[in-house]
Amino acid sequence: MKKENMLIWGLVVLFALMMSVPFIIPHTGLIALLGLLPLLAMERIADQLGKKRIWIYHYCAFVLWNTFTTFWVCNATVGGGIFAILANSLQMSLVFGLFRLSKKKFSGALPYIFLAVTWIAWERFYFDAEISWPWLVLGNSFARTTWAIQWYEITGTLGGSLWIWAVNLSIFGLITSLSDGSFFYWNNKAKAAAFTGIIVLFAAPLLISSSIGSKYEDSMKQSAENLEVLIVQPNIDPYNKFQAMTQDQQNALLEHQIAEVMSDRFADSTASPLLVVAPETFTNDIICGQYDRSRTWRRFTGFLSHYPGVNMLFGASSYDYFESQAKPSHTARHLSDGRWVESHNSALMIDGTARTEIFHKSKLVVAVEMTPYPAIFCKIDDLLGGVMGRCIGQDEITLLNVHGTDGQIIPIGSAVCYESVYGEYYTDYIRKGAKAMAIITNDAWWGDTPGYRQHLSYASLRAIETRRAIARCANTGISAIISPSGRILQPTPWWEAAVIKGRIPLRDDITFFVSHGDITGRICTFLFLMLLMAMGVRFVTKR
Repeated sequence: MKKENMLIWGLVVLFALMMSVPFIIPHTGLIALLGLLPLLAMERIADQLGKKRIWIYHYCAFVLWNTFTTFWVCNATVGGGIFAILANSLQMSLVFGLFRLSKKKFSGALPYIFLAVTWIAWERFYFDAEISWPWLVLGNSFARTTWAIQWYEITGTLGGSLWIWAVNLSIFGLITSLSDGSFFYWNNKAKAAAFTGIIVLFAAPLLISSSIGSKYEDSMKQSAENLEVLIVQPNIDPYNKFQAMTQDQQNALLEHQIAEVMSDRFADSTASPLLVVAPETFTNDIICGQYDRSRTWRRFTGFLSHYPGVNMLFGASSYDYFESQAKPSHTARHLSDGRWVESHNSALMIDGTARTEIFHKSKLVVAVEMTPYPAIFCKIDDLLGGVMGRCIGQDEITLLNVHGTDGQIIPIGSAVCYESVYGEYYTDYIRKGAKAMAIITNDAWWGDTPGYRQHLSYASLRAIETRRAIARCANTGISAIISPSGRILQPTPWWEAAVIKGRIPLRDDITFFVSHGDITGRICTFLFLMLLMAMGVRFVTKR
């Protein structure tokens, strides 16, 4: 019995290791095509041995996987990190709980089909849930193996999740048939079909990816229109942001970095548009609708007045103030002077004419930036002294515009940090007309861990899905230009001040994924509901 227990726990650990490797080590995404096998084998062996409470093995497997890949969350908040790991693992194990329930009413391959579509339906639901942490969506395994998933422009990330399940289940089915001896009773055509099917499932997406990807190999040079970008990485420690430097000193640092590489544009009214990109939450002194009260806004609009055609995009903590006696919203905080304040994590676009556009981040980090179900939890938070974030995001995405000296207007999407994890949400920027994308972030909260590298790699997925180049600016790294094929160009070092100067193509074509959305997720959700209903009927009828 001891050997059997060791085998089961060994498979639990092996699963966690195999599924963690693609998220940590570059170019290892294809391991995920075998990564679910230990988990499936563990479940089958434990079932055959008559083990009770098998969900414990599932749960421990997912806790280990979440820990190996996202332990770095604890660098920002220990309690929040532990909660995220345990809660996310619980949701994953509930999927397997439904799978085990289905085995009581379905036979053959049907429970495993139910498992695959249930998992993908859960991933799909998770993208839109109020409390959401979709970092370990299976399709994200290929974020650092982009040559293999150029077809994400059709399916999006959940297409990768489906590929992983299809290959793993096919191989598992073959192994199972070999272990129980049923394979040897198959005729030659069935045996050939089984092996051929697995080879096709594995190889066909790679061949399709190669065919599609060849069109975008020189995508940075093929566009007739380009936008010059200047990506500025100031490298300011967020944990000691205002203890070490005042906002004026931070502004001076950023201005110096920009001025050093823009001397050739001084007073040149004929120069093409240039977009300067600075990181998320660079400043905290922006009052919505009263921008001239901000020292940062005044300094940089004044600075840019010497550079016609230069626009600057930067992140800011921004605020709306209310004089009313009544609380204007559930998330508003009461100030000592009697006013109420609502806060936002925003992206601002400005130029030397004082033209200003603002976008408020919509996909907010639970607890850190926003309070879920505010009508309930804001009241609890008030009793706790206001420990949770209460930022308010926009209901709908809006674009920011780069203005040239000749009246040219270039619409740009600006995803703020965590928003770049949400594939279908991200496509809305493109549907609204964005010709290129910027991502502004501050990944320094996680320290020198795999977290910031994973976050960078997810931007490659967004580039492939939308075929839009990205100017990515991170406070402490990694900043980069990302091509429409997902290639990471000119990456900056971690924890060093740096400036990237380059050009990104402007595109107006629309991919299938942008146009039609997450069809993979919708189909799997439909199949999940149908199979769930069928299972419910069988339980009621006791068949």
